[in-house]
Amino acid sequence: MPMLTHPAIKYRPYIDVPFPKGYVRQWPTKRTTEAPIWLSTDLRDGNQALVNPMNNATKLEFFKLLVQIGFKQIEVAYPSASELEYQFVRSLIENNEIPDDVSIQIITPAREDLLTKSIASLAGAKHAIIHLYNAVSPVFREVVFRNTKEQTIELTLNAIRITKKLTEEETARSGTKFTLNYCLETFSQTEPEFAVELANRVLEEWGKATPEDKVYFNLAATVECAPSNHYADMVEYFSMNVNQRDSVVLSIHPHNDRGTGVAAAEHGLLAGGTRIEGCLLGNGERTGNVDLITLALNLYTQGVSPGLEFSDLPKVVEIVSRCYDYTVPIRYPYAGALVFSAFAGTHQDAIKKGLDAQEKRWKEVDRTGEGTKYWAMPYIPLDPKDIGYGYENLIRVSSQSGKAGTAYVVKQTMLFDMPRRMQVSFYGVIQNACEKTGKEMTTTLITETFKQTYGLSSKPMGRLHLQSCQIMLMSPSSLSDSSDGSDGGSILKFEAQIVCDSRSRAITGEGKDVIEAVMDALRSDLDFDLSLGENFDQTLSADNMPQPKHATFLELFQSGSQPSKSGLGSTWGTGVSSDPAIAKARAVISAANGLAGDRKFPRAKMVYTPRRELLRTSSDIWRDVVLRTGHSVPHTPDREINVYSLGTST
Repeated sequence: MPMLTHPAIKYRPYIDVPFPKGYVRQWPTKRTTEAPIWLSTDLRDGNQALVNPMNNATKLEFFKLLVQIGFKQIEVAYPSASELEYQFVRSLIENNEIPDDVSIQIITPAREDLLTKSIASLAGAKHAIIHLYNAVSPVFREVVFRNTKEQTIELTLNAIRITKKLTEEETARSGTKFTLNYCLETFSQTEPEFAVELANRVLEEWGKATPEDKVYFNLAATVECAPSNHYADMVEYFSMNVNQRDSVVLSIHPHNDRGTGVAAAEHGLLAGGTRIEGCLLGNGERTGNVDLITLALNLYTQGVSPGLEFSDLPKVVEIVSRCYDYTVPIRYPYAGALVFSAFAGTHQDAIKKGLDAQEKRWKEVDRTGEGTKYWAMPYIPLDPKDIGYGYENLIRVSSQSGKAGTAYVVKQTMLFDMPRRMQVSFYGVIQNACEKTGKEMTTTLITETFKQTYGLSSKPMGRLHLQSCQIMLMSPSSLSDSSDGSDGGSILKFEAQIVCDSRSRAITGEGKDVIEAVMDALRSDLDFDLSLGENFDQTLSADNMPQPKHATFLELFQSGSQPSKSGLGSTWGTGVSSDPAIAKARAVISAANGLAGDRKFPRAKMVYTPRRELLRTSSDIWRDVVLRTGHSVPHTPDREINVYSLGTST
């Protein structure tokens, strides 16, 4: 049957709340500034909704988890429903499983025979709450019970009389203190005036509600049939009209049929509620009860301590999922595996910038002792570390991602803070890999691809590989401390042993700095003429590093060409070493590898090396000559050679 063109002929709108004319609602202008009383109904309301209900051993494990989280009120069973439920309550009491500051609640219908067994199950408990319920909305009164309003009131008051009598007798016998929690089942579909009338009659019949010993009224949105603002209106109307308001606790119990259970709970608190009933992860009949994890962490992100401990939320989710035999959707609020993960490029870019900015802001707070380390992050309202997650899952890379996501992973795993144009270049490599496989690029794949792309290995990974080198200052002055390896107007000489197409050979070059000298060596010995684009240096340090290292990122392109603004036509290289000069040399060779393609390199030059016999017989001739890779350079007072750095093992 198709959907109706005019559904109003079949479905009735929700009822109006009869506020006086001119009444101004109070709840829309309020804020929640303190945590409510939390009641977990996982062991009863949640359990009845499971395909395979929990056995008592599993329920005990769940009960201990709830205590550990910090719940002070826990609904544990429906003792009149089965012997198994009855025995679970008894085992908690008799085995001293209930901490002194925790109250247990049981649920019972408003029937004398069921009330007797339910209250008997609580004998010996320090504090017990009786959840007495009956449905009071028109559809239940008229269809299910076939009762009038008056008959509904009398049925309820009779149950209150019996409950009062039985609890007083049990208190005298075992010392158990009882609190009444009367539930107006289907409150959200009940006429507001009738709900208030019934509650006031219950208060009168109970006769002993005080500010120190309050009665709870459970305002159950048993079926969520209206917007959350309507539920708040009903709660506020009830709150404004119920008698003995200072002796009453309004307990909010939303369901999630419209998908707004959490919103209804939040609005209900603003409207006068001070107690919340629900389940972890929102388990329950149909679409579930209100999710207490989501609600608690919503408060937490607004600076309100919920009084519940979710510092290891992944562990909580694991236990709850196992006990429920339940799978949590990956995008479920706070608890889902991917709620803190971004795949989209624009999201990743914003998150990366936010993390960088926050790191600087927090360091400034540490440095000056002024200000607050507040959390302000695009797309992420809660610091994942507060609930047991790390940052490693914040950004995950697929073909839908962008340069920022890839750059974030590289920075987190390898500490490299790539310059922007290099980010664009490397993301092109990652995107091609993603599109070939059609799958996510994991952190491991990204880091391995980075190493392969830029030749970060002690073994040759491309056509060119730097084995060892010497960098000498061709000047009478001493070495400069300049981080870029330059010495003003001095000339550096670079001599290296490289692997070129699997064969070892020597190259030599000169320049004003290390980068220029290495490029000169490539030009003179390999006929490989390159030009320098952008270049950046970074110091790498971490707790597990014995000493800082230096990284160089530089861009090269074929001489005579001009790369585009986006970097098309150029290639980047990366070099790392404890010596900044060697890091630069490695970066040049790394970038040259990316431009080598299938070009043909000339053969190694023939280098004259004098025979040892000649050196022995002509020592006077060679007395002032030092041999470097076959080149002879006479020592003269104004041309002294200083070794800048030896080897590339670091």
